[in-house]
Amino acid sequence: MVDQDFRVKIRPMLQLVIDRPPATADPAPQPADEFGVWTGYDIPLDRTDWHPLACRLYDYWQSLAPPGRLPGRQDLVPEDIAPLWSRAWMLDVFRDPLRYRYRLCGTEMVRSLGGEVTGQWLDEVHPALIANPQSRARFHFMAETGCATWRRGLPLWTHDPKHLMIETLIVPLAEDGRTVDKMLAVSVMFDSAGRPI
Repeated sequence: MVDQDFRVKIRPMLQLVIDRPPATADPAPQPADEFGVWTGYDIPLDRTDWHPLACRLYDYWQSLAPPGRLPGRQDLVPEDIAPLWSRAWMLDVFRDPLRYRYRLCGTEMVRSLGGEVTGQWLDEVHPALIANPQSRARFHFMAETGCATWRRGLPLWTHDPKHLMIETLIVPLAEDGRTVDKMLAVSVMFDSAGRPI
């Protein structure tokens, strides 16, 4: 069990691995709009409505996290999450300015996007995505807090027209355990009847 004082010190890295400490233990507040709708976001405790692939990635990510730190790319064993790879994508995080580049993109994602994007900048591939305040704030929130995010809703990027809904879990990775340098995601697309594609 993690004692309360330790939880307060490491909250930005562990709030998704352990229960969030009481509001009185929060560090100095951030400006209310710094992360837009993602400000104060936490992964829900009840994940029964998540797609199994999102659950699998989240559980795997949590299992890799060293105490008080984030897992890094070096901790991933690709074979451990082989069923995810066709729907997975990974971004490298660059800073000053904060920018993201596709490190890899699974075959189902390439099919949905209509072409290979590995090695390309996220803002160049999806200018509308980055222009969207909710998406921009999501990536910023993750890069700065080291917190995972989950979303189900309308696709916010160019996609196959049959893909009417998308569910995406994104988990942060940090080679040094603290500074987010990569984001790993799994996305599941759904058709008009709500069936996974």
